[in-house]
Amino acid sequence: MSRMLTLSDADSVSHAAAEDFVELAGEAVRDRGRFSVALAGGSTPRRLYQLLAEPPYREGVRWERVHFFWGDERAVPPDHPDSNYGMAAAVLLGNLRLSPKAIHRIRAEEPDREKVAHDYQNEIGRVLGADPNGPPPMFDLVLLGMGADGHTASLFPYTKALWERGRWVVSHFVPKLNADRFTLTPPILNRAREIRILVTGVDKAPILRAVLQGPRDPEALPVQLVQPEAGRLIWLVDKAAADELGGAERIA
Repeated sequence: MSRMLTLSDADSVSHAAAEDFVELAGEAVRDRGRFSVALAGGSTPRRLYQLLAEPPYREGVRWERVHFFWGDERAVPPDHPDSNYGMAAAVLLGNLRLSPKAIHRIRAEEPDREKVAHDYQNEIGRVLGADPNGPPPMFDLVLLGMGADGHTASLFPYTKALWERGRWVVSHFVPKLNADRFTLTPPILNRAREIRILVTGVDKAPILRAVLQGPRDPEALPVQLVQPEAGRLIWLVDKAAADELGGAERIA
């Protein structure tokens, strides 16, 4: 199931996402004893993480029952300014009293990229109780953003990772960035119970229209690959990003 919620501005998107996070965490802990979340990088989620580290949202989550993963990562050390883990650690994780065993980062600083991806798949399987050589497990929540080129996580247009159907985690070279990236793949993203895609800013308006109202072309618009098997996808967007959708909003 997919739907879109349009908020007045970027800060409203962040607050809505924070409220959602708290609610989903409570449900997961009550029903399954823990809450597993794959975090997104980028500027839009940063404000969400800041809010979660502050009252009243901070008090609404049983943080000792949360397991943190990442949907993608740059091939940089954790203290590098471009590190997705580093951003989350600075604005969220460092402000919470968490066990190191609950933080499952991608060891992106290690030189053997394939081994890093393989090890991360094993780590996901170990924590979530799944055979790393079998079908992917279910994250309770996957947070995603969308780039102005239609990418999500580190699934970029016209890259080989788009068509991975067996592995849950891959390392791949992104020619557009001239850089290596690690990313969760469509099979495990689409197994999630809940997926939220946060989109803000007028610069995203043309691509959001193409994604939601244009023809299906996931090779050019990788975010179109996000189609939950049985879970729920909600787009949280601000009015600026939704500006070109008009009155014919549609979720494919």
